[in-house]
Amino acid sequence: MFSAVESRRLYRQVADQIRIMIIRGELAIGQRLPAERDLAERLSVSRPTLREALIVLEVEGYINIRMGSGIYVTRKSAAEATGNEREPLEGPFELLQARAIIECAISEEAAKSARPQDIAVLDEALKAMSGVVEDARAVLVADRAFHTGIAAIVGNATLVRVTGELFDMRMTPYFEKLASHFEGPVSWRTALEEHRAIRDAIAAGNAAGARAAMRTHLTNSQKRFSESFGEEFSGEEGRGHAAESNKGNAGI
Repeated sequence: MFSAVESRRLYRQVADQIRIMIIRGELAIGQRLPAERDLAERLSVSRPTLREALIVLEVEGYINIRMGSGIYVTRKSAAEATGNEREPLEGPFELLQARAIIECAISEEAAKSARPQDIAVLDEALKAMSGVVEDARAVLVADRAFHTGIAAIVGNATLVRVTGELFDMRMTPYFEKLASHFEGPVSWRTALEEHRAIRDAIAAGNAAGARAAMRTHLTNSQKRFSESFGEEFSGEEGRGHAAESNKGNAGI
């Protein structure tokens, strides 16, 4: 029923194949899709690629991802779509990789020229973040302020704009749906601790340490995101409790 997707094709093409099968009725409404591991093997793609495709389809309304239960078809006709969904140009893994490349270099430069007033700006963002970890929208605002605050230390308006734009790419229905599956107070507290390590390295003028701390933060974000994503979506027997207990272990 499923055919292999050519090597190195993007998650959008995986979503296209499943979407077409739903529209054609090859996958019936209410039908449960194979477990994530099996489905990835049938499509000959990695699990992260499959996960990104599934989120696209859930945002579009073609499937419903039920934690600890599985993935179910919810629509078979494109005519039933609202037309308001917008698929992102890049997936979360690409976004995190881009952020790591750019923000690690920015953090290194910031550590070379940070002044007490610059550190005060970062401290204010961290204080705000620590007080709103229960509020999904407010904590994002504080998170953004921290990352753009680091860029502002360098004194280059382009770097501030690019950092902000990269962060804002997650402000779409796709990323909001994605975050609803794995972000939470635990994830944000973890991210907060990683932010403090970045802040301390910058305050100490430790350029190499600041770069490494930012790399650790964004690498761990991707790792925890992937692990939590897998727990949430596996639908395998006995994994539901693990998914709930691990929810929120990824801070971006």
